[in-house]
Amino acid sequence: MTVQRHVRVGDFSIGNDLPWTLIAGPCAIESRSHALETAEALVEMTRRRNIPFVYKSSFDKANRTSAESARGIGMAAGLPILADVRAELGCPVLTDVHTAEQCAIVAEVVDVLQIPAFLCRQTDLLLAAAATGKAINVKKGQFLAPWDMKNVAAKILDAGNPNVMVCERGASFGYNTLVSDMRSLP
Repeated sequence: MTVQRHVRVGDFSIGNDLPWTLIAGPCAIESRSHALETAEALVEMTRRRNIPFVYKSSFDKANRTSAESARGIGMAAGLPILADVRAELGCPVLTDVHTAEQCAIVAEVVDVLQIPAFLCRQTDLLLAAAATGKAINVKKGQFLAPWDMKNVAAKILDAGNPNVMVCERGASFGYNTLVSDMRSLP
């Protein structure tokens, strides 16, 4: 049996036995105005429906298929924008981290550190994220069975951070096709 955990984010808790939380926003930060306009619309929509909300956007999409693909505005430009969203709209903020060195810096600005799916087994990254004490959302790698995420979560929990969430990302079904098997969720 799975132990129900609650993770505190902002002024609410997230857990499988609690009402659902919307984590949403643009894949990548485009500009300050775009981030604030999008976040403001999402805050208003979720407020009207009494849905807990976490704004999500990334300063860097380091896992693009091609080196020529747009990656984002970078950490130096992106973190102040995420800080503005958090301060001006009062909503919790989530963003991806890709290296252990980014974790402490990013944790000063956001409420939740997100580990991208392709990095979900990187022990040094998971331990650095855990050391911040922040909530951590780990996206399940498409190459992992759902039960393999127990080991991923255990790395964070064993490092002393109980604030871990895992996110279904789907499984590879052939090439370039992801299928989410909701039966795998506890």
